Amino acid sequence: MLSGLVIVDKPQGWTSHDVVGRMRRIAGTRKVGHAGTLDPMATGVLVLGINKATRLLTYIVGTSKTYTATIRLGESTITDDAEGEVVSRASAAFLTEDAIRSGVESLTGEIQQVPSSVSAIKVNGERSYARVRSGEEVKLAARPVTIHRFDIHGIRRDQAAGHDTDVVDVDVTVECSSGTYIRALARDLGNSLGVGGHLTALRRTNVGPYSLDQARTLEQLAEDLEVLEMSQAARALMPNRELSADETTEISFGRRIAAGTAAGTPGAPTADKPAAAFAPDGSLVALLADSGSFAKPVLVFAPGTGPGSSNSSGSSNSSGGSSSSGTDAGVRSGSPADGGGQA
Repeated sequence: MLSGLVIVDKPQGWTSHDVVGRMRRIAGTRKVGHAGTLDPMATGVLVLGINKATRLLTYIVGTSKTYTATIRLGESTITDDAEGEVVSRASAAFLTEDAIRSGVESLTGEIQQVPSSVSAIKVNGERSYARVRSGEEVKLAARPVTIHRFDIHGIRRDQAAGHDTDVVDVDVTVECSSGTYIRALARDLGNSLGVGGHLTALRRTNVGPYSLDQARTLEQLAEDLEVLEMSQAARALMPNRELSADETTEISFGRRIAAGTAAGTPGAPTADKPAAAFAPDGSLVALLADSGSFAKPVLVFAPGTGPGSSNSSGSSNSSGGSSSSGTDAGVRSGSPADGGGQA
């Protein structure tokens, strides 16, 4: 059975669910999920898991993400991006480069961010975007996010199409924690400068260790399905532990073994941030978490019959990703992306 990650270069205009549906047909399996949604407007890295690899998606969702984007200052939209109706305009002609850079600096580091109201966050059981579209004014609570990097690459002055409003387009790269809305960054930058702002372009270039260099278009994948094998995917994603033959046997049946060398340190693997354990032949056996002087399986991929076996309903605290939601950038139809429309 084919299992692994597929790194897709999502096309503009497609939802993440659309991409999952297409991959199900390409791979010939229903068991496909993604590790964080991208808005239809956004392009770039969308990580998909096929079959057993869907169980790795939970650990990818929370990784940092990197985007390239264009922010327009001088116009605000109802969605905080170019897909929404413009709700206000103000000339940005007076904005200096220093003022723009100062505004970006104030949004770098650990910040409290109010997610875009047109998002999939639930308010009293109903999606926020549904409430907004029905005419309700929705105010979401601020959330802590971290903007690791917010770099300006270009500043261009223009006029809004069909209007006399002077606007400023700012090309940026953003590296951020999971749960960040890049649309909200555009909105907040514009508001801090007194002219409003929204996102006009968004491309995700990295999700954790997986990059745009590894991504393929759906057309390319339909011709040649490139799958990142599970052991390779896990090696890149999390700390590694090499097992002996005896340890491999014990872990494959869900039994504990001696803790790794990081035990008792801040870097020790946990259930939320496990280590990937590999058999002597290099195959992925399990994900491990240290508990005192022992390491216990969080999730077992090798055949076994113990409580940690992948055949056991109690073997994992992870259910993998989703075909319609996730945690990543530019997200409107799903939860925030860790750095995109929503990161």
